[in-house]
Amino acid sequence: MSLVEEFDKRGNWFFKYRSFLPVVLYPLATLVLLVEFKQDIRLPEIVWSIICLGVSLAGLLIRILVIGFTPKGTSGRNTDKQVAETLNTKGIYSVVRHPLYLGNFLMWLGIILYVNNIWFAIACVLLFWLYYERIMFAEEQFLKAKFGDQYLKWSMTAPPFFPKLKTWENTDLEFSFKNVLKREYNGLFAVGISFAYLNILKNYLSTKEFLISDFWLYTLIITFLVFIILRTLKKKTRVLEVEGR
Repeated sequence: MSLVEEFDKRGNWFFKYRSFLPVVLYPLATLVLLVEFKQDIRLPEIVWSIICLGVSLAGLLIRILVIGFTPKGTSGRNTDKQVAETLNTKGIYSVVRHPLYLGNFLMWLGIILYVNNIWFAIACVLLFWLYYERIMFAEEQFLKAKFGDQYLKWSMTAPPFFPKLKTWENTDLEFSFKNVLKREYNGLFAVGISFAYLNILKNYLSTKEFLISDFWLYTLIITFLVFIILRTLKKKTRVLEVEGR
């Protein structure tokens, strides 16, 4: 098997399980804290908490810009195989080809940084790079085969991962806040519960008591309430339905 075929095969496998593979970071972060509990960056806990949460929310904001402007048939949650009815090249896609993965990376990066172990952070960034590189390779092989010259023209102006803001092109669609609420509540709650878990673990290692800091308690409560409300609206009503999204 050629290297191109190997990358494509691995990328499609990672694509299929992309929602589950990052979960391995939880036991890894737990192990790092249990084996070597230290704080490499010496900042007040509340300051470091706000910085790390800000990084994760920046990633969520990027995802919101994608979901709010994209039509049905792009940026889906399909896992079995690559699916794209149209090639999305405007809005945030005009400055970066894989904005959802950039958003995912930042959401996880904030959580990784909160562990406050520099070597753990470096290792995770390298692992994520290898992980997403293969997924992006497989997706682009699919898009190139399906859209041909249209894809090649777009790829010449929009970089794969690091945005190039000067190439921005306005989207044809209006921003759909309902579509964001319908699709992104899981990610928000995942951020809240991840930080809360790490905070409880860090407090236990420091005090030998299971405690959660007020900042993360309020964050967890807010994200949980948002999760319950939006999930109920999505499952029980059609309030969040938007035609063509």
